[in-house]
Amino acid sequence: MRLPVKCLIVIAGLMLGVATSARAQAPMAKPLTPEQRQKLDAGWQTLQASLKSLGEQPGHLVADAAVYAKGVEWALRYERDFTPADIALLEKSLARGQERVTAIANHKPAWLSRQGKMAVGYVSAVDGSVQPYGLIVPKSHDAAKPIRLDVVLHGSTRPVGLSELRFMARFDTGDAPDTMAPDQPFIELHPLGRVENCYRWAGEADVFEAIEDVCRRYRIDRDRIVLRGMSMGASGTWHLGLKHPDRFVALGPYCGYVDTHKFSHSPFPHFPRIDKLPDQQELGLHMLDSIDYAANAGIVPAIACMGEKDLNFDAHVIMGEAMEREGLKMVNLISPGTGHVIDPVTHAEQMRRIAEYSVKGLNHSPSELKFVTWTLKYGRAHWLQLQGLDRHYARAELRAKVQDQVLEIAEPTNINRFQIITSQLPGNVKSLRVGTVDLSLPTSADKPATVVVSKRDQRWSLASEGDAARQSGKRPGLQGPIDDAFTSPFLCVRGTGTAWNPAVQAYSDASLARFSEEWHHYMRGALPIKDDTAVTEDDLRTKNLILFGDPGSNSWIAKCLPQLPVSWTKETLKWGDQSYPAGDHLPAFIAPNPLPAGAGRYVVINSGHTFRGIDFATINYLLFPRWGDWAVLQIDSKRAATEPVTETVLKSGFFNEEWRMP
Repeated sequence: MRLPVKCLIVIAGLMLGVATSARAQAPMAKPLTPEQRQKLDAGWQTLQASLKSLGEQPGHLVADAAVYAKGVEWALRYERDFTPADIALLEKSLARGQERVTAIANHKPAWLSRQGKMAVGYVSAVDGSVQPYGLIVPKSHDAAKPIRLDVVLHGSTRPVGLSELRFMARFDTGDAPDTMAPDQPFIELHPLGRVENCYRWAGEADVFEAIEDVCRRYRIDRDRIVLRGMSMGASGTWHLGLKHPDRFVALGPYCGYVDTHKFSHSPFPHFPRIDKLPDQQELGLHMLDSIDYAANAGIVPAIACMGEKDLNFDAHVIMGEAMEREGLKMVNLISPGTGHVIDPVTHAEQMRRIAEYSVKGLNHSPSELKFVTWTLKYGRAHWLQLQGLDRHYARAELRAKVQDQVLEIAEPTNINRFQIITSQLPGNVKSLRVGTVDLSLPTSADKPATVVVSKRDQRWSLASEGDAARQSGKRPGLQGPIDDAFTSPFLCVRGTGTAWNPAVQAYSDASLARFSEEWHHYMRGALPIKDDTAVTEDDLRTKNLILFGDPGSNSWIAKCLPQLPVSWTKETLKWGDQSYPAGDHLPAFIAPNPLPAGAGRYVVINSGHTFRGIDFATINYLLFPRWGDWAVLQIDSKRAATEPVTETVLKSGFFNEEWRMP
């Protein structure tokens, strides 16, 4: 039975009243005394020195100790008031960090073979930051045997200075043997996901980096990795699971939103409503909204749960409707009489069904495949990898079936190039039919492991190796938008030369400073920054370059400019068919790095994330792309250095599939 909205709002108010009452009884938080601050600062500095003394110890071991120092550093920077419990947590964390440093120095890291709960960490390739995650290792764990891994995504939590330490405290029960280790046939991984972003952007990278770190530590059966979560964790499960359907054996979302517009209209007064957005922002939502990927539940099974009286009940209703349009039946276990909580009985049934799939393991060679995406960022499913679309952020669909040694592919929708991993196809496939075109697969002894199929002049054919090497335009890993550059290793580069226009340079400096503060605060790491004179060949080869300034101040902008889709002189910025005075206008955009040493990497000009700190601080569904691939910015040339950095976006949008203006 569904309750009317008025009743649901009353229930929410009662829940809020309980929380408010609990807070009223909690000890008052207040600023640290000078003595307390001095003691904590001294402890942090001592721990930092101890970490440096470890020298060339294995990186994952150092990270397991460094997560405590990192958590204390963020707490002391971003918290103003502390309860006695907060201070005790800070002191305990400093002590735990020192304990682990001592254990590492003595070659006795007992937690590596521990069973039960623990907090550990890894060094992110994205920005070099230390990121924590929680582990739960069962008491029956046998290090010699492959084991299932359950990735469990946490719910929404407001990002604060103590976020890391409070998260870690859920798992940190010491490094001695744990008599309370659970009896379950899987290891649990609890990623932090950089706190609060619904596992988008670097939060998405965090999940997969944490998985890889666990796989380095334990003998994980990669064919039995489960993804599940509650609330924001359920939304993350839909988001990651349906877009990476060949990475997980089953999904277990429990009460999670699946779109932006309808969820923003939930009956909560603090939810900003998202109505009609500018065109490029509406298109960008297709990169994020999980309902657009509902068809991929035919590849990875999802066992969803929802409380009967959950205020967000409609989220799973619209996902169920989306699956029905794809010819699928959604499994949605409804917990009678419950709201936005996990019901133990319903959860047990969910876990029972997940176990049935995990026992079977992943089928890497399905004989039928229906795969849908809206971007090449999410373009892979088992033996299929999409490589070219006719148009990004429009539905792309490929349906295939192996029958009588023939791989039959219905005419693909919005796709002009794809790769087939022939070695992974089921059975002995000898021929290929795409639409109405029959193609012969190589049959020699040196049959290639993959073939690429492309469309030219409205006809499908097998691409040659030379053709594959010449592929340009948008492709997997180089498809945009601007915000995608910050999901893999990147480096911000500030110019040290003489700017063409001081106002533009002042804006770019302030923009970099803003991005640095927002990244540190909300993405929980120090923004990687170098002067243009310090950038190395290795930086160029391994990182996306985020260039701030103009061609006069930043030598790397000047080097890339001749091959970028913009005309920019000291006097004039020409973008498409329009010109702007360069004294108070500048471009912000993403493109493939045109320098040979930077092949396969992005270059971004004058932009960090296109959403802002206020969006991070408000609610996670606001973290969608604002500018697309590019924007033309007008700035206030009379802005004082002390004034907040602002810009007026005159135009913004997406490049076409060849990285040019449409």
